[in-house]
Amino acid sequence: MSLPTAITKDQFDQLLLQGRPMIDLRAPIEFAKGAFPTSVSLPLMSDRERELIGTCYKQQGQDVAINLGHELIKGKLKQARVDAWVEQKQSQPNSILYCFRGGLRSRISQQWLADAGFPTAIVEGGYKALRQHCMSRTDELVKQLPAWVLSGRTGTGKTRVLAHFPRYVDLEGLAHHRGSSFGKHFDAQPSQIDFESALTVRLLELNQHNQRAVAYEDESRLIGRCMLPQSLQDKLKQSPILVLEDELEARVERILTEYVVIAMAEREQRLGSKQQAFEHLSQGLQKSLSKIRKRLGDEDHRQAQGLLANGLQQQSLTDNFDAHKDWIRFLLNRYYDPMYDYLLSLKQDRIVVKGSVSVIQDWLLQHTG
Repeated sequence: MSLPTAITKDQFDQLLLQGRPMIDLRAPIEFAKGAFPTSVSLPLMSDRERELIGTCYKQQGQDVAINLGHELIKGKLKQARVDAWVEQKQSQPNSILYCFRGGLRSRISQQWLADAGFPTAIVEGGYKALRQHCMSRTDELVKQLPAWVLSGRTGTGKTRVLAHFPRYVDLEGLAHHRGSSFGKHFDAQPSQIDFESALTVRLLELNQHNQRAVAYEDESRLIGRCMLPQSLQDKLKQSPILVLEDELEARVERILTEYVVIAMAEREQRLGSKQQAFEHLSQGLQKSLSKIRKRLGDEDHRQAQGLLANGLQQQSLTDNFDAHKDWIRFLLNRYYDPMYDYLLSLKQDRIVVKGSVSVIQDWLLQHTG
């Protein structure tokens, strides 16, 4: 049976844009470090098998290592792995294969699938080539596409307003983090590689239609543990800024809703226990506050601790969240607003509009048609 042609490097953009399902043949330890948005981990070798074969390859060469691989993965074990690939192909017929470099693991798995009656394409150059393609395309597109930067004090609701832009990249959504010290969600963030791969796909999507400006939220180099590519950091430091403004109490209310009320509901739903949800939320808020202790200063940190403790106590006793507003308001006044205002003062020459949601929306209508 003739095997399908490999997916070549000049097809990588379309591969990513089409969201084509991919079978990642690498060992679980490799997959955990990062993969591509539509990939599923169905390894040819376990971590231990990979380690043994790798050691054999270094000590005795490729032929002996290949023989060891066939010895380790045979019979029922081989059949179980082929069955997993076949099941994926039956549910997603256009699935393709990749290993690390598009070498032996891809070719062996491709042959086994073909023998089972499922000819399957492989990615030329494997994970390494596609990963390098993603990094280079991200840098190219970031530089190529004009940008606007949506800025504003903490709690102005920038992420929601960002969705009003006709073309935007939700970096915090891709990073699964709100961006501040308190921005961690219940679920873990993606790996750095997963974050960067998702960013590439989003930029490719935007590039399909036109070369008009793309909006980003004003971010530092890190969103939680996810680091922005250097090209994007540079872009955000150079592009025109739109400043979203809102009243203090509206911002306090918004932060309370997102960071406490909704966060509590999410934890209760996931953990199945109100008490466990409260303890998880409490520990998370206290840990977040400790992260800014040095920058906040010991005295202000102690006061914020006391206000947070009171908010948590009142929530625990009465199921009322209002006391949380005190520590939120305190941190905005004493820490977040002064820091933001100072940083914005360094960017005055790039500001093109300042105002409320309606002002920003009117500006968009005038400048995007």
